[in-house]
Amino acid sequence: MLKRFISYYKPHKKMFVLDMLAALLISVIGMVYPIVTNKMLEDYIPNKMYTTIVIAGVIVLALYVIRLLLRYFVQYYGHIIGVRMQSQMRQDLFSHLQKLPYSYYDNNETGKIMTRLTSDLFEVCELAHHGPENLLISAVMIILSFSYLMTIDWILTLIIFACVPILIVVTAHYRKAMKTAFRDRRASNAVINAAVESSVTGIRVTKAYTNADVEREKFKKGDDEFVSSFKRAYDAMARFHASTSFITDIFNVFILIAGGLFLYAGRISFGEYSTFIVSVNLFINPVNTLIGFMEQYQNGVSGFRRFLEVMDEKPETDAPDAHALQDVQGEIEFRDVSYSYDETKEVLHHVNLRLEKGRKLALVGPSGGGKTTLCHLLPNFYHLGEDGGSILIDGVDTRKLTLESVRRNIGIVQQDVFLFVGTIRENILYGKPDATEEEMIEAAKKANIHDYIMTLENGYDTEIGERGVKLSGGQKQRLSIARVFLKDPAILILDEATSALDNTTEVLIQQALDELCQGRTTLVVAHRLSTIRNADEIAVIMDGKVTERGTHEELMAKGGTYKDLYSLQFRDNDLFE
Repeated sequence: MLKRFISYYKPHKKMFVLDMLAALLISVIGMVYPIVTNKMLEDYIPNKMYTTIVIAGVIVLALYVIRLLLRYFVQYYGHIIGVRMQSQMRQDLFSHLQKLPYSYYDNNETGKIMTRLTSDLFEVCELAHHGPENLLISAVMIILSFSYLMTIDWILTLIIFACVPILIVVTAHYRKAMKTAFRDRRASNAVINAAVESSVTGIRVTKAYTNADVEREKFKKGDDEFVSSFKRAYDAMARFHASTSFITDIFNVFILIAGGLFLYAGRISFGEYSTFIVSVNLFINPVNTLIGFMEQYQNGVSGFRRFLEVMDEKPETDAPDAHALQDVQGEIEFRDVSYSYDETKEVLHHVNLRLEKGRKLALVGPSGGGKTTLCHLLPNFYHLGEDGGSILIDGVDTRKLTLESVRRNIGIVQQDVFLFVGTIRENILYGKPDATEEEMIEAAKKANIHDYIMTLENGYDTEIGERGVKLSGGQKQRLSIARVFLKDPAILILDEATSALDNTTEVLIQQALDELCQGRTTLVVAHRLSTIRNADEIAVIMDGKVTERGTHEELMAKGGTYKDLYSLQFRDNDLFE
């Protein structure tokens, strides 16, 4: 872990070296005061060297001005190094998140992921800056102060420093408890963020069902755990600081007693005793800094471990012999496909389906039967095992094709439309970022959304709010269709694309979808059977198996599951007569 942490210093090694050099000079200048104090008490004052006293004072003042500038440099540029390291980690983490499979997001809440990107990395940034600086300054000050005290009286120095081993033992004892407590605190912080993200995202549902009390109770439960984890962390921290501070206080007691006895016995002079007191404080202060650093260390290490947990997640990768899908015709075949999300239950069982170029296949059946799973397997959102059969595009197993090339040639329109915060223009151009203005407008026209956009004050530059909150369901759906028109894929997946719309809006969108399907191989999942009567073939999926196949007329004539579903849906009103 340390090696991976240090690797983030490499791009900033020149600035880091300067920062450490400045920290070293700060430590060295800190030793000037006790040395000058000793000279004052032992030589300059008794011998009435007034000019030398003034000169020494001016030199100390000049050195303190230099230390002022050095401290500014360390504080500013040290933090800049930390922030840049944090930025690089955040970019690496975000890039890695883009490469993780769907299954990772199925098992991890958005709020918890956000915590890894924000507060966890902030603590890492603080450690990256203050860690080396505190260690260097403290180590140098301890060594220099110890060495100087040894020149005054080595016996008194060793007597006082006998407390150091006790301090090391206490620090090691409480470090383990702090490590566990701070790790738990990080986890509870992620839970809180996840709860807030979920509640804010679903605020309209909460208000619609007047369930604010339920949300408050759920939040309170997470918040109580948050408070509890912080109490455990602060308890460990308080024990640590109280114990170590007590031991450092013992230093002063030893100085008071031992130093007084040595002075009484004439072993040391009053000037040496005074210098000893000043110098010991120069030792105790860095010790206290190291003690305080332990809290920061635990925070930073906990944050970096949580960062590595995500970075160590296995990303999606292409097969070693994978090649790009080119000159796509759009022929699709599911050959003996079986799939399970975990080992407990198989979702698909030996599914065999074939769809020729430019044809439309509709998948119908009860919820949970595996229809959407088939759609997710086609663009490799989930990956088939070696014994899970195969999915072929133009006769080539998708496992032998690069993920990017497969997904680039597949367009998806879903019931739950996701739009990004930004403008209408930005959301349509998501389908083809380098498209021209004319191409974008043409795509909007085909999706039956251009006329509406032109009624808006800012037209295509209108902000749509988070997830398109300022648009109706039909408008959001048509924007997503425009996005697919612009992408111009050879293969199309329509997953319940119109099921959440009113009849009037559905007609407009169905017209856009019909045009979108022209010349494209299309896989349709639909509960509204009215939308798939004109499909070239319909497959009924139940319990992960294909139970019926054929055209609408053929399946109606069979009198099986499809006819039952159709009759149940239209028993009150045959919409086609």
